[in-house]
Amino acid sequence: MANELAALSNGLAVVVEKAGHAVVAVHARPRFSSSGVFWRPGIVITAEHTIRREEEITVTLPDGKNVPASLAGSDPGTDLAVLKVEADHAPPIRATAELVPGNLALTIGRSEDSGVNATMGIISAVSGSWRTWRGGRLDRYIRLDLTLYPGSSGGLVVNVAGEALGIATSVLSRIAGLAIPASTIDRVADEILARGRVARGYLGVGLQPVELPDHHKGLIVLSLEPAGPAAKAGVLIGDVLTSLSGSPVADTDDIQAVLESYAVGQSVPAVVSRGGVSQSIDITVGERPRRS
Repeated sequence: MANELAALSNGLAVVVEKAGHAVVAVHARPRFSSSGVFWRPGIVITAEHTIRREEEITVTLPDGKNVPASLAGSDPGTDLAVLKVEADHAPPIRATAELVPGNLALTIGRSEDSGVNATMGIISAVSGSWRTWRGGRLDRYIRLDLTLYPGSSGGLVVNVAGEALGIATSVLSRIAGLAIPASTIDRVADEILARGRVARGYLGVGLQPVELPDHHKGLIVLSLEPAGPAAKAGVLIGDVLTSLSGSPVADTDDIQAVLESYAVGQSVPAVVSRGGVSQSIDITVGERPRRS
């Protein structure tokens, strides 16, 4: 048993050492640094909530050097920020194995003072695509049962083979820390590097579910942004939205699911009930205003 524990301990130490070569400390907020990962050559991914300034950002490299970094863009919805760094470190190996609850996982971070650091636990829950309370869509829900210290957010989450599962965040769930999956990071990074931001469609309406006389459900319009997409299309307060892009809508999540497949500027067909009469309206999808 002692030999097996020693082998496990040594094996984990090797995993942390190797994966740590892709992990940096990010200095972009008062008091605490956060962690980041060389996801691509010259590109560091970190947690958006740890970026408190857009200028004078520096990162501590694995060799201990501090170098400047520029913010390419960020996405609060998925808690991801993309930094450009003039340094070339190998990105981590992406995991291909299926995740299941109970798998061991490690979060690897870095601080300027103590260097690489690690915590270990298990993956406590895994499920499919979901929407965060900040409005972003993550391709998988990966809940972690391990300690996330103040500097752990943005750190690399790996399995015991050293394969990257994603990066750690402490703000997308009130229950526990999560791993933002690698596929989500790739998708968001692509858009940020191309556009500087992630554009999310919206209709500019305040909605509430209601029951309709025919036992169907819909969403009643309680408020309208005066210059919003729905108002421009002729939607009125009191209208009941019954379908969007041909799909019935009974909850605001249904709206967001439809808008995921529409780009800003595209026209989406909608059906509203006004005074008991159905009307078809085309709404041009707008871009959701960014949070200040």
